[in-house]
Amino acid sequence: MRELFDIFWSFLKIGAFTFGGGYAMIPLIQHEVIHNRGWLAERDFIDLLTLAQAAPGPIALNTAVFVGYRRCGYVGSLAAVLGVVVPSFVIILIVAIFFADMRHNAWVDAAFKGMRPAVVALIVAPIMGLTRGMRPWLLAVSAAVALVVWYWGVSPVWFLVAGAAVGILLAARQGKEVDR
Repeated sequence: MRELFDIFWSFLKIGAFTFGGGYAMIPLIQHEVIHNRGWLAERDFIDLLTLAQAAPGPIALNTAVFVGYRRCGYVGSLAAVLGVVVPSFVIILIVAIFFADMRHNAWVDAAFKGMRPAVVALIVAPIMGLTRGMRPWLLAVSAAVALVVWYWGVSPVWFLVAGAAVGILLAARQGKEVDR
């Protein structure tokens, strides 16, 4: 029961103090589950993050589901999801009830514009961290894929499928070489 509360509390803090969407939550989730709690190793987190990105739905929510499941099964997933969703739900509810007319306020608009660089930094920071240890050619492939997705609007799903196929082929080839 204590571990379920810890999962819920960890994701509640992440959900309550993150602005900018799911990608902005990734560095906080990473710090919490690896460094603060020791629930996952860095490599396991990267694997979960890859799976969360490939699965349909918001990446932060998917990551919470996978971390919670890894810790306590389905009940852990539920605790993590509730933790990450409740703050946003409450905040949106309060905004909808009390502050709907404030969006056109010059001060509120200025605050949102001022937060944009911080949100971009929160998104870029985990990307830089995830590239540590990657071979230069993999970094070049990642940059090329990002450019193609951004500039030409090609769906990233095609690159995920291609990457999975290449990974499977390389693993199969490597497995055959080990058997010899």
